[in-house]
Amino acid sequence: MTTAQAPSGSKEVPAGNWLGWATSTDHKRIGLLTVATSLVLLLVMGVLALIMRGQLAQPELELVLPHTYNQLFTLHGSGMIYLVITPFALGIGVYLVPLQIGAPAIAAPRTTLLGYWLYVCGAVVVLVSLAAANGSASSGWFSYPPLADSDFSPGVGPDLWIVGVVLSTTGMILMGWTVLWTALRKRTQGMTMLRMPIFTWSMVASCLMVIGSFPSLLAAMALLAAGRADPSVFHANAWNIGYQHLFWFYGHPVVYVMFFPYLGAVAEVLAVFSGRAFFGYKGTVLSLLVFAALSMSVWAHHMFATGQVANDYYSLTSISLLVPAGVEYFAMIGTVLGGRLVFRTPMLFALAFLPQFLIGGLTGIMVGTPVLDYHLTDSYFVVAHLHYVLFAGSAFGLFAAVYFWFPKATGVELGERLGRLHFVLLVIGTNLTFLPMFALGHEGMPRRVVSYAPFDGFGLLNLLASCGAAVLAAGMVVFVVNVLWTLRKRSLGRHVPAPPDPWGANTLEWATSSPPPATNFTPEYPVPPVHGHAPLLTLREGRGEPDDRAALSGSRG
Repeated sequence: MTTAQAPSGSKEVPAGNWLGWATSTDHKRIGLLTVATSLVLLLVMGVLALIMRGQLAQPELELVLPHTYNQLFTLHGSGMIYLVITPFALGIGVYLVPLQIGAPAIAAPRTTLLGYWLYVCGAVVVLVSLAAANGSASSGWFSYPPLADSDFSPGVGPDLWIVGVVLSTTGMILMGWTVLWTALRKRTQGMTMLRMPIFTWSMVASCLMVIGSFPSLLAAMALLAAGRADPSVFHANAWNIGYQHLFWFYGHPVVYVMFFPYLGAVAEVLAVFSGRAFFGYKGTVLSLLVFAALSMSVWAHHMFATGQVANDYYSLTSISLLVPAGVEYFAMIGTVLGGRLVFRTPMLFALAFLPQFLIGGLTGIMVGTPVLDYHLTDSYFVVAHLHYVLFAGSAFGLFAAVYFWFPKATGVELGERLGRLHFVLLVIGTNLTFLPMFALGHEGMPRRVVSYAPFDGFGLLNLLASCGAAVLAAGMVVFVVNVLWTLRKRSLGRHVPAPPDPWGANTLEWATSSPPPATNFTPEYPVPPVHGHAPLLTLREGRGEPDDRAALSGSRG
C-alpha cells in the first residue's frame, strides 16, 4: 500500500489566517481561491447580463446609453470566458487532480499560486477599466480591429482591458502547466495513465489545449496593442484578418477548455449516482484527446463570412468533431442505463447537462456549415448556440461539480431542498432565456444591438428571454443563500460533519478526510491501492486483494 508523504518543510497555516490563504502553496487552497473568485465574478457578470436583458425586454427602451450597452456586452462576454468559466475549470483541476492521482501536492506550487494572483490582478484591471474616462472596451469579447483600434475606440479603458486579459490568460497558462505536469509525473503507485479518473483525463486534454492555444491570444492582444499605438497597422486588410486567425486559434479551443472539465465532472457524478464505473472509459479517453487535437484545427470556421478562409476544409473538420463528441455522449448515456440511479442534487444537474448540451452541439453543426452560417452569423442564433454550450452545458456541469465536491472541500453538504429549488429555477430560466433566441436569430435579429423597432416583431420573444433571465437570477440567489447558510451553520458548529465519502464514490479523493489534510493523505487516511480507474468501487465490490479491502474499511472507520 502506498502512503503519501508530506512535502519537505510543508506547514499547515491556520484556517482563519487570511495571509496564510493568500500565500499558501497548498493546491487545495489555491484551487478554492480560484473557484471562489470565479463564482463571485459569475455574479458580477450575471448582473451585467440582467441589465442587457432589461434593455432589450421591449422595443426602443432607453435603460442605458448605447456606448454603455456596448461596454456591457463586451465585459459580460469577456468576463464569462476569461474570468469565470475558464478559471473555474482550471481551479477545480488544481484542487482535484493531485487528490485523484494520490499525489501529496501539485507540481510547482509557487507557480500555481502566481497563476492565481495573475488571474486576480487581470480581473481587477478589467473591472477598473470601467472607471476610465471613455469607459472600458466596447467592441466585443473578441475586439476585432479596426473597430478596436484607438481611432474608433479611444481612451485608456480598452488599453486596461487588454492588460487585464493578458494577465488573466498568463495566469491560466501557468495553472494549466502545473496541473498537466502533476497528472503526468506525480501519480501514486499503481496509478497508470489508463487508471486515471475521467475527470483527470478531461483536465489533461484541457491543459494540452491551454498550452497549445492560449499563447495565441497573447500574440493577438500584442498585435491589438500595437494597433492602438499606431492605428495605421490595421489599414491593410491582411492585418485585420491575421488578427482574427490569431484570436480564433485561441477562441475555438477555449470553448472546449470551458467544456471538458465540466464533462469530466458530469461523468464522475453520473457514475457515482448510477452505482457503477464509468462506461466506455478507454474510448472516452481517446475521444478527449482526439477532440482536443481537432479543436485546434477548426479555428477558422468562425470566419466563414469573411471570404478569407477555405470554407470546405474548416466545415469538414468542424463536422468531424461529431465523432469524438458522440463517443463521449453515448458513454455518459451508457453509464446511466442499467444503473441504480440516486437522484441527489449533483445527479439532477448532471442529467440536465445531457439534453441541454445536446442542443448546443447540434446547433454547432448548423453554424459549422457555411451555407447556413452565412444566414445565421452575427445573429441571435449564435448567441443562443453559445449559451447552450457554455451555460446550459458548462454551467450545469459547474453546479454538478459544486454540489458533488462541496462536502469534500468544506466538510459539510449543501442543503438538498435549496439545491433542488436552485436546479428547477435554473432549468426553467435557462431554456426560457435562450430558446427564444434561436427564433430571434432565424428571423434576423442581429447580436450586439442596443434596441430594435416595434415593427421588427422581436418584442414578444425578447420579453420571454428577459423573463427567463429574471428566473435565472432567482436561481442564483437561492444558490448563494444555500452556500452562505451552510457555511454559517458550519462556523456555528450546527452542521452534521460530512464523512470522507458521503456519496459512495469511486475515486481516490474520497478516501481521505473531508476536508483533506495539508498533505492530502496521512497514515490515518492512506492512499488506497489502485487496481483500475474506479479504485474505491473496485475495492467495495471485492475485486481488490483482501488486505486492500480491509485497509479501505479501516481508513473510513
